[in-house]
Amino acid sequence: MTTRKSVSKRPTLSAQDEYRADVAAYVAAGGDELVQRVITAVHGLAHKLDQWYARQLADLDLSAGEWAVLSRLARSNEDEALTPSQLAEATSVAPSSMTHRLDRMAERDLIARATDPDNRTRVLITLTDEGWATFKAAVRESDMVESDVLGPLSSRQRENLASLLEVLIAGLDEAPQV
Repeated sequence: MTTRKSVSKRPTLSAQDEYRADVAAYVAAGGDELVQRVITAVHGLAHKLDQWYARQLADLDLSAGEWAVLSRLARSNEDEALTPSQLAEATSVAPSSMTHRLDRMAERDLIARATDPDNRTRVLITLTDEGWATFKAAVRESDMVESDVLGPLSSRQRENLASLLEVLIAGLDEAPQV
């Protein structure tokens, strides 16, 4: 016979209290406190932003995968079209899944397909005006929330934080692949 363990309901912690508890647990398990403070803060911030982004995408009637395609196309050179295979690789999905995603996006006039003039067996994907407008709307919406997140920081602190994070990003290219 098994007995049920009673599950005590943990009180809802503030973001700061949850952060402190997480850091304390990682340090108690042998993690370096300063490393854990930084990484836990970055992870917690990214998690909260991801939750907000998911709600925002739902409001725009976009899936995360569709956003990944829109974003990748918007960040490409103005005259650069991408193949479905390039988009699949860039967004980490199977080519067959990308085909279905592109079908849905084309139906909503977010992307356009054209035959590659240099290779008639290839299809090229570009962002439509509607796709660009959707991308811009999402960026403007997220910029408001992101500005609020950074609100407690002065301009100087924001610049310092950006510079420090850019150093870490640059170091990712030099770090050994795990």
